[in-house]
Amino acid sequence: HDTAATIEDRGATVREGAKDISSKAITFAEKNVAASLDYAQQLLHAKDLGEVMRLHSEYVQGQMKSLAEQASEMGQIVSRAAMDAAKPKT
Repeated sequence: HDTAATIEDRGATVREGAKDISSKAITFAEKNVAASLDYAQQLLHAKDLGEVMRLHSEYVQGQMKSLAEQASEMGQIVSRAAMDAAKPKT
């Protein structure tokens, strides 16, 4: 009976970790889509090629920074979920 309860507890822990990962991935996707739409809107109002190039440079730099931050945060969430799943239950 203890083994079944332990397996059930681990399954719940893994499911909770997967839920956190999925939720964060959706949040990141929404932010990235919003940034892309904002960028497209800015391009529509660009007055000349110089402004288009500046907007593009700013967008790419911003996205690279965001993606690096998102990757770091996702790595922390995955690590935490893995540690929680491997942690002995008391």
